[in-house]
Amino acid sequence: MRHLAAAASALALALGVTTAATASPGSPPSPPGAKGWQTQVVDTDQSFRGLDAVDGRTAWVTGGSVSDGGAGSVYRTTDAGRTWQDVRPPGSQGLAFRDVEARDARTASVLAIGPGEASRIYRTTDGGQTWRETFRNREEAAFYNCIAFAPGGRVGLGVSDPVDGRFRIIRTTDGGASWRVLPSRGMPDSTGEANFAASGDCLTMSGRTAVFGSGGERSRVFRSDDLGTTWRASSSGIPASEAAGVFALALRTPRQGVAVGGDFSDPADGSRASSVTRDGRTWRTAGDLPHLGEDVEWLSRHRLLVVGEGGGIGGTSASDDGGRTWRLVDPTAWHTLDCERGTCWAAGGGGRVGRW
Repeated sequence: MRHLAAAASALALALGVTTAATASPGSPPSPPGAKGWQTQVVDTDQSFRGLDAVDGRTAWVTGGSVSDGGAGSVYRTTDAGRTWQDVRPPGSQGLAFRDVEARDARTASVLAIGPGEASRIYRTTDGGQTWRETFRNREEAAFYNCIAFAPGGRVGLGVSDPVDGRFRIIRTTDGGASWRVLPSRGMPDSTGEANFAASGDCLTMSGRTAVFGSGGERSRVFRSDDLGTTWRASSSGIPASEAAGVFALALRTPRQGVAVGGDFSDPADGSRASSVTRDGRTWRTAGDLPHLGEDVEWLSRHRLLVVGEGGGIGGTSASDDGGRTWRLVDPTAWHTLDCERGTCWAAGGGGRVGRW
């Protein structure tokens, strides 16, 4: 979404700089509580909104500068956060990197957001030493917000704000090496709606199923069961406005999922900011959140974490009943979250990264 992208602005450190930071391993949030987040600062000029964790040692983050027009950065750690390498694509000055999807320590795709040709995807297969541009948007009206890959990493989708009244979808079938724009005839009318590039998780996949969320005139969840060819839309139950709607979704299975969001113009109001599905098709409003819901992750069959940060208000909250109710478990606020193999990572404003 254009107005949210403008809020995160950017100049990153020079290519090749390594930032040292210390972090203790902590304990995974199962259950949340105990030691809490072990926080470190990677780059004070960055607001991180993209994160993909490979395991307890390897993670990738992307962000935008708060002092230089949103220019972005890409950082990677392979030693549990003790050191971070700035591995942004060369020649990408002026681009705002918002989403990252990593297959392992060497292979990752990053999305730069923005109108027209500012929306691009770069891919590395050598840990960020070299990059290749694999997609550049050629439609002036398009603005890509999120990308996601199905398990296995071969098939992936990307979603843009509507073009001619319908959300635009791109697809890869070769692990991100190439992308193509899909016909819009399988997409319901979505005039007046938009995605929120809040955390890189406005789109997610589980098997052949993909879902993404919207805000604006309506707050809906769009679902595809054929890898993005056709879609159907359902009301999310989360309030909608120019600054409100669904910010992130997580699927435990194609039938069980959670959507979170809120209102960036009123970040203290978490009422009706989460929604759940048990059949994958109908969504109903769940418990109020203690803060904005910018990202959400499943930890087990019934347990989830949600994070959010806005206007100096935020935190980390947990659910033990599949998203029906939420409780604040840590006051630390983040924009983005990812949990893999017993370790949760988070990232947010002030160039902060956390590990639990």
